[in-house]
Amino acid sequence: MKVIHVSAECYPAAKVGGLADVVGALPKYQTNLDYESAVIMPYYDNKYAKSSKYITDFKCNVDLAENSYKAVVYKVENSFEDLGFHLYQVKIKGLLDRENVYGYGDDTERFIAFQKVVLDWILQFIKAPEVIHCHDHHTGLIPFMLTQCTKYKSMRGIPTVFTIHNAEYQGEFSFEKLSYLPEYDLEYSGILEWDYAINPMAAAIKACWRYTTVSPNYMNELPHASTGLDWLFDTEREKSVGILNGIDADVWNSSTDTMIAKNYSVTTVEAGKKANKLALCEKFGLNPDKPLVAFIGRLVYQKGADIMAGIFDRALDANDINGLVLGSGDPHAEFLLNELKEKYPGRYNTFIGYDEELSHLIYAGADFLIMPSRFEPCGLNQLYALRYGTIPVVRTTGGLKDTVKDIGEKGGFGIRHEHVTVDDVALAITRANKLYNDTDEFKRIRKEIMKIDNSWENSAKEYIELYNLIAK
Repeated sequence: MKVIHVSAECYPAAKVGGLADVVGALPKYQTNLDYESAVIMPYYDNKYAKSSKYITDFKCNVDLAENSYKAVVYKVENSFEDLGFHLYQVKIKGLLDRENVYGYGDDTERFIAFQKVVLDWILQFIKAPEVIHCHDHHTGLIPFMLTQCTKYKSMRGIPTVFTIHNAEYQGEFSFEKLSYLPEYDLEYSGILEWDYAINPMAAAIKACWRYTTVSPNYMNELPHASTGLDWLFDTEREKSVGILNGIDADVWNSSTDTMIAKNYSVTTVEAGKKANKLALCEKFGLNPDKPLVAFIGRLVYQKGADIMAGIFDRALDANDINGLVLGSGDPHAEFLLNELKEKYPGRYNTFIGYDEELSHLIYAGADFLIMPSRFEPCGLNQLYALRYGTIPVVRTTGGLKDTVKDIGEKGGFGIRHEHVTVDDVALAITRANKLYNDTDEFKRIRKEIMKIDNSWENSAKEYIELYNLIAK
């Protein structure tokens, strides 16, 4: 195979955030372009694993200090036919055979072991891959181990690409766990170190051949983004490339989506949106004659969760609209959002949790999707919304700035705001309500945004060009 993607998540095998959607689509589009791609990820004891058939591909033991674990690399049977690429999963008894992706006290040990098994698996290949593509800090030690660890000396010539999906999460841990890594010359420990700790993201940026961000604007923001790695991003900028994420146009297709109430295309968008909105409003006790403003996502500080209830409170008070939230995260944010249901019965509702099928119905049935993010490396929700004729209301940051043009500009099709405050976001929603009431313009924009091509094809080509550049 030409490129191996290494990731903690991959849709549909395991999904926590947008990383899973990216890693579940990019390899398929690369393979469609005759650039053979595969994914290797951890095995989790979840619904996907229990419904899949596996072929044993490789076995080994993996050591972490005095502890030794049995590891198996499985190939998911029929993954190429079902997903469009070969999917491999690493099962480590006692570490990676758990239900959840993250959230355990020994996550450091789990992902170090995973990365070591990945390299041991590649080490026994007859023909090495042309590129190893690592995604986020859970795979960030691979470029270091390839270049510095004695065991993998024969693979030092394999180019590595490291993609930053979110620079806020860096995976740092104490040097007390240094013995978990394979043997290397301690003189080069500085590659691992950042702020007196081992920092996998910093190590990857230093050791990889190229690092990428998931939008051009996010790449420009990182040297000033207060992630703690600002200076490093500035220093290593010559190695950086900003490539905008795409979406899987086969999965996110209103014409064929089996998770929505009625399929529709650009030519049938009015009837299709109306039917899906009716189904959604019936489900949540809302009035389908009012504009529906929705939020889908994790209720965390990055996404503006701390002011989300205030945003909807202000917007619902000032406008004759409906509000709907699908998400989970901060318990206090969940509590405040649920409380609003009593204040605005029949106009506002919530679903605390995550439901993939419901998210599709919301994209199909909502009129507007809000994304008041403090930072957003790329954002996929606004791309899904556009695909389904739902107008995004977003903050001017990261990939949101790259993908949404404000209606106040020539050729604009979305609504942007500059600040993450209740006033700023509520005002943007008021602008959305005004657009909704301009029926002809609203319908025109809704049709236009469905024609925008945000599929992975162009981005997949950009990654292949990058691989070819460094693999020469």
